[in-house]
Amino acid sequence: MSSVTDAEAPSRARRLKAVSAAAHERVDTGVMQAAPFATPAKYADFLRFQYRLHRRVETLYADPALQPLLPDLADRSRLAALEADFGDLGLVPPEAPPGPALGRAEALGWLYVVEGSNMGAAILAKEAAKIGYSSEHGARHLAGHPEGRALHWRRFTAALDAAELTEDEERRIEAAATAAFTHVEALIGEELG
Repeated sequence: MSSVTDAEAPSRARRLKAVSAAAHERVDTGVMQAAPFATPAKYADFLRFQYRLHRRVETLYADPALQPLLPDLADRSRLAALEADFGDLGLVPPEAPPGPALGRAEALGWLYVVEGSNMGAAILAKEAAKIGYSSEHGARHLAGHPEGRALHWRRFTAALDAAELTEDEERRIEAAATAAFTHVEALIGEELG
């Protein structure tokens, strides 16, 4: 019987993916079943859903304690792009309070979920284009990074994997990712359901 060494252990990002796979699938299914790109009105609901999520985590992107762990974190926020999308469409963003202050591990768990959503946004951007929205008008928040979504995600997961966490923080980051997905599911029900 052999033991698993640290070199053979899955990365933190891979562990988070495994822990949250079922929740991630429910979120993807929930969004697509809501058909947010079927009409401009449904897309407006989708924008409200996105805005409420990104508003909740906005303080994490500006948190000085997280910047050394995730060096390009401040530049990753999509809230300003969402606000521009609302402006493009003549809509007003919903009232949405910022989320509570989070410890380092909890913040990383939430950021893993929100940053991961940018990978799936490639499909959403194509759907938005079918009803006339693009990275220049109405769907700015779905735009990929100029260097590409995959590279942008790999940089995030490399920094996430490199963060030194205690065993307790490892458990808390997994619980936080699960909580973030649960929150997203609730928002889907409230805004898209």
